[in-house]
Amino acid sequence: MESLSGKIAAVTGGTRGIGRAIAERLLRDGVKVAICGRGRDSVERAVDELGKIGPLFGYPADVSQPEAVADFFHAVDEALGGLDILVNNAGAGVFRKTGEMTIAEWRHNIDLNLNGVFYCSREALARFRQRGGGHIVNISSLAGKNPFSGGAGYNASKFGLNGFSEAMLLDHRHDNVRVCSIAPGSVATEFGGPSHRQGDVSWMIAPEDVAEVVALVLRMPARTMVSYLEMRPARPKK
Repeated sequence: MESLSGKIAAVTGGTRGIGRAIAERLLRDGVKVAICGRGRDSVERAVDELGKIGPLFGYPADVSQPEAVADFFHAVDEALGGLDILVNNAGAGVFRKTGEMTIAEWRHNIDLNLNGVFYCSREALARFRQRGGGHIVNISSLAGKNPFSGGAGYNASKFGLNGFSEAMLLDHRHDNVRVCSIAPGSVATEFGGPSHRQGDVSWMIAPEDVAEVVALVLRMPARTMVSYLEMRPARPKK
């Protein structure tokens, strides 16, 4: 397995939930990590708490805005000196039946979960060319293959993300760029708001479990690429 020590990674949506767990896991592997989030306060709090583990840079940025994405990556260049790994984790969901969904809600799903991944990947790929390669990990969802009522906007964004990930892999595998899409099932986070995970969540995937899989994928020997990986609770509620 390859060592990650000394690598430079950017994790979007890295202030809480899965993104924060990924940032912490990479820091413990000796990676220099940059995180972004939409709120300055949440970014500063995460840097204060996780910066005790290793080199961590934080920057407030909404990845659905291409100008903000460009500013984030330029700031990472200046703070950390380059980029080897991008983890596209930032995401959100508006869950409503198709006929009840507003145009703004539809755009929110697509802009953050799909367009934002393109904006960030485009910036990362330009930097990978200068460094001879790199690794992109996209945090997708089982909703990217399993539609459900009320999930039209979210399903569309994750189906699109999976297709985008596969095409990007084919575009750039000979540029020494590895691309992986990780699709978890139910994860114990506040993804849908504080009330989304009430009651017993012990049966769900923990954010740290997803982070462990990300680290495993990144540490694969250079000859091997994990392109798509699904995660499910081992014993879901009956």
